[in-house]
Formats: sequence, C-alpha cells, structure tokens
Amino acid sequence: MKVDISAYLVLGRENTEGRPVEKIVEDAVKAGFTCIQIRSKEESALELIEDCRKTAEVIAKLGKSDSVVLVVDDRLDVVLAAREQGIKVDGIHVGQKDIPVSVCRKYLGKDSVIGLSAPTKDLIDYVKNYDVSEIDYFGAGPVHETATKPDCGMDENGRVITKTFEELSELAKASPIPVVVGGGVKLKDIQPLKETGVGGFFVVSAVAGAENPYEAAKELVDAWGN
Repeated sequence: MKVDISAYLVLGRENTEGRPVEKIVEDAVKAGFTCIQIRSKEESALELIEDCRKTAEVIAKLGKSDSVVLVVDDRLDVVLAAREQGIKVDGIHVGQKDIPVSVCRKYLGKDSVIGLSAPTKDLIDYVKNYDVSEIDYFGAGPVHETATKPDCGMDENGRVITKTFEELSELAKASPIPVVVGGGVKLKDIQPLKETGVGGFFVVSAVAGAENPYEAAKELVDAWGN
C-alpha cells in the first residue's frame, strides 16, 4: 500500500480527553489527514485491537480505506491479532528499542507499511546509511519538547535534543525515503516544516486534545497544503 505521510495523527485513549478514539479519527480523516497511528502505553491488547477495529470501520465508512493508512505503534502482536479478526490494519511503526524491522516485515508481508523512528542523536548519518529496503518512511523529531512523549529525543544526560528547521532541511535532503516530523508541532510550525522538504508532520495533542478536533485538523491540513 502506498503511504501518504503528509498529515499523520498519533493517538490512544489517554490522548482524547475522554472522547472515543474513533470519533477523533473520523474528524481528522474528514479534515484530510492521511495516516493514523494507534499508540498507547496504557491500553491492553484487547483495547488496542478494539480501537483498531473501530478506527478501520470509520476509515471504511468515509471511503478512505485505500488512501488513509492505519498503523499500530510497537505492537506486532496487536497488528497480527487484529488482522486475524479481519480488521484492516495496514502496518506498524517501530522505534529503536522495539521489535526489529526485519521481524515485522517477515510477519506482516511485503505489502504492509512499516515506519521507523530514527534516533535523535546522529540523525543525518543514520538516515544516510540505514538500509531502507524494508521500511516505507522515517519518523523524526522532536521539533519542541512535548508532554505527550517527555522522553522523546533525550541525550545521555537527560536533556531533550530538539531539531531545528535547518537540521530538518538537511535530513529531508539526506533521506532516501520520506520523513514525517513531529514532537510538539503546532499550527505555526507547519509552514516552516513544509519548507524543509520533509514528507509530512505528525501530531498528537494538537488534534486529539483539541476542543474541536475537526477544526484543528483542518487548519493543520490547510496550512500544509498552502
């Protein structure tokens, strides 16, 4: 499946201010979001599978099953179990400490979408030299410190290493595959991000925590499109 990472929403139940995950996803997809990642460190496997089911149903109801990608963060077991139940989950996103990409590809097959979070440290060298034959895109960041993932991009001394737009421009040029960038991204960041040449932006709270998720998502998509 071809993956469009231009507008990428990451969420789990802990991010939605008590609202159903699938309702936030529906608003985001209606607004033009192209990729959904179910991510939760608090939900059980059964809860994650249920979120996948309801999210896939919403995407199908909107006629977007062939264009909006649904992936799960980290949990290969959840992806496989969901697929076993007939749920259309398109792939997985893994980090540096998660299940190896080669294992994910073996179990999910050649047509699945696999994303990989690139390390914050030595980022440019990493993407230049990584064998990208088994992945579809890189995730990178953070642009700002973020409460959603407070350990994102920490150095060995516990300091958060944020990425400048100049560094992200260099990253976009260096990477042989598309890069989606996030980490505290707000509306004001979208235009400068677009100008770096990266493939897209990802957000969590900017949409999932917004008072009006549809309006927030639409503003972000429109800003990226301009």
